[in-house]
Amino acid sequence: MSSRPAPLALSMGEPAGVGPEIIAKAWHTLKDQGLPFVVVGDLRLMHMQGQPVLPVLEAAQAVDVFPRAIPVLDHRLPGPVVTGVPNSANAGAVADWIEQAVNLALAGEVGGIVTAPIAKAPLYAAGFRFPGHTEFIAELTADVPFAQTRGPVMMLTALDLRACLVTIHASLAQVPELVTIERVCRTARVVHEAMRRDFGIVRPRLALAALNPHAGEGGAMGLEEIEILVPAVELLRGEGINISDPRPADTLFHAEARATYDAAICLYHDQALIPVKTLDFWGGVNVTLGLPIVRTSPDHGTGFDIAGQGVARPDSLIAAIRIAHQMADGRARRS
Repeated sequence: MSSRPAPLALSMGEPAGVGPEIIAKAWHTLKDQGLPFVVVGDLRLMHMQGQPVLPVLEAAQAVDVFPRAIPVLDHRLPGPVVTGVPNSANAGAVADWIEQAVNLALAGEVGGIVTAPIAKAPLYAAGFRFPGHTEFIAELTADVPFAQTRGPVMMLTALDLRACLVTIHASLAQVPELVTIERVCRTARVVHEAMRRDFGIVRPRLALAALNPHAGEGGAMGLEEIEILVPAVELLRGEGINISDPRPADTLFHAEARATYDAAICLYHDQALIPVKTLDFWGGVNVTLGLPIVRTSPDHGTGFDIAGQGVARPDSLIAAIRIAHQMADGRARRS
């Protein structure tokens, strides 16, 4: 087996945002570190970022090209690009970039995919029917055989924290009805299997965040812990999964607490995102677990307000590329 890592496919994302800029900056940082990627996007737009660029005809060429130039699988945009101003005429190409990256991963031509941020409004205006990347990629891979519990489950990472979500973009008013025994168990199973398969943790330790203050205080502050979370924990432990009792979220994320688990199961958006962004605001990464392919993404948006100014930070994208390579290597070693 070759020791050279397979490249990743990096979809360019929203062309009028910071995606092309941070891709160029990420390449400049990583070009000598043996972490290659091939950009799926518009060659002309990458040429404008001030770094050397070379077209490639297939992903495998990226490994040799990467140390000296940004390799690009050229898929031209049909419409003009005005920095900071999204154009729905380009939305179809943006979606095609994602699909092409997914197909490369499914074909084994790349080790995984990293997706630069997309703008939802122009995609919706062009008829895109998915809430975002995660749901689109889940559908593109839905018919692919997968021996593990299927997600998608969103995991946010920063430093030594992995925070995994049972619900994602739901209002707080909706969360209690969405947090069910079935959803908690499915999320925990996906996370448990991903820790083993993708990160090489033989006996993953999961921590479950409570929904209510003080983990419900024995029912005085809410019954969800008693009626939903504890029964879910008992089911999961019966399957051999090492998971904690529901733990108050306000004591779950400090350094000493983080040392006691490999991943935290969080019940709603801000319960996971606040500690992640507090630990490393610039370097957080969005990882999709429970898919037949590896997928990561920077944990920020398109940055229309700073696009074209040369000030966008690539920290999160660089971290996403590193984690995707780590996961791809983990899957290759354990396949």
